[in-house]
Amino acid sequence: GRQNEDNEDFLPTGETSIDSYPNWLKFHIGINRYELYSRHNPAIEALLQDLVSQKITSVAMKSGGTQLKLIMTFQNYGQALFKPMKQTREQETPPDFFYFSDYERHNAEIAAFHLDRQVKWVCIKRKVKILILDFRRVPPVAGRLVNMTREIRDVTRDKKLWRTFFISPANNICFYGECSYYCSTEHALCGKPDQIEGSLAAFLPDLSLAKRKTWRNPWRRSYHKRKKAEWEVDPDYCEEVKQTPPYDSGTRILDIMDMTVFDFLMGNMDRHHYETFEKFGNETFIIHLDNGRGFGKYSHDELSILVPLNQCCRIRKSTYLRLQLLAKEEYKLSLLMKESLLKDKIAPILYQPHLEAMDRRLRIVLKAISDCIEKDGYINVVENDFNTDVNTVTTER
Repeated sequence: GRQNEDNEDFLPTGETSIDSYPNWLKFHIGINRYELYSRHNPAIEALLQDLVSQKITSVAMKSGGTQLKLIMTFQNYGQALFKPMKQTREQETPPDFFYFSDYERHNAEIAAFHLDRQVKWVCIKRKVKILILDFRRVPPVAGRLVNMTREIRDVTRDKKLWRTFFISPANNICFYGECSYYCSTEHALCGKPDQIEGSLAAFLPDLSLAKRKTWRNPWRRSYHKRKKAEWEVDPDYCEEVKQTPPYDSGTRILDIMDMTVFDFLMGNMDRHHYETFEKFGNETFIIHLDNGRGFGKYSHDELSILVPLNQCCRIRKSTYLRLQLLAKEEYKLSLLMKESLLKDKIAPILYQPHLEAMDRRLRIVLKAISDCIEKDGYINVVENDFNTDVNTVTTER
């Protein structure tokens, strides 16, 4: 047994031990058809540590997108996407803002990663791991305090970025970069005097190595101040979707339902497209990328996010059981999230009312599922993705 395990540390050439690879590469190698990383992959914790401690060797602006994002390269050649802090933890999205002009929040990116994964060991008869959603479809994200002078201005070769640095009247270092929203002197990001907080999301493998396919979300919003999308006016819209590839077979519609629950718990209305790895075809998971518009409002639950679930009335059994567990007092979603988020360097990540809003939204999701079961019957709503012989989730998850 042990000898075989040792052999697995070597490539077929017998030259390089995987142990010597940087953590970002171990993360990339571990990606498979069903998840971005396995439940017990030690490289993920190590990678989170790298994101906050590795020396930043170069910085560039990410092109495209509406708001400023920076690509940071580390000493070990890993890369991450930096989203700077724009709002304090307590600030809510202003009520007159449209979802498409909302700020992207660095803490929402961090919280989304924790919500999507696992949290801790507890004892129930035997030692078992209590997970949060256990999807493992969000690339690792960690919060970091960055020195704007030493770690951005002095290491960037991006002249357009460099030119936007200035010293404010309060003697703080500021910059604003180039983008289509909120990149101006009035919306500058200022340090105190030169520290800035942000989220760092580990890059996925380069597109030249692992091509990704971009899919239009069938429940995409209109992104228009007056127009409504088709799903908002047609209550039978899901029937139409279920007859269209890739939703007419396989697990894709169940993946959309998982993503719907994930987004509703966070209050994220901005899921216009989603991506999958091309190599795995249609039988693969949805990557939960770009979650910065979650956690904008704790005083409002955006019920329209749940429309796909209400219309399709389908859910994986593994997801349903986990949601039921997280509604129990002893595994309360808000408490597990709070505990998980404490591990981040820039904790606290979420303002307490956001945590409480998640418990409230979870009850709404469970009510929606029970209404579906009442209407269509358990067997037609809850998809058994468990292997009947052993109590494990099959690879069809």
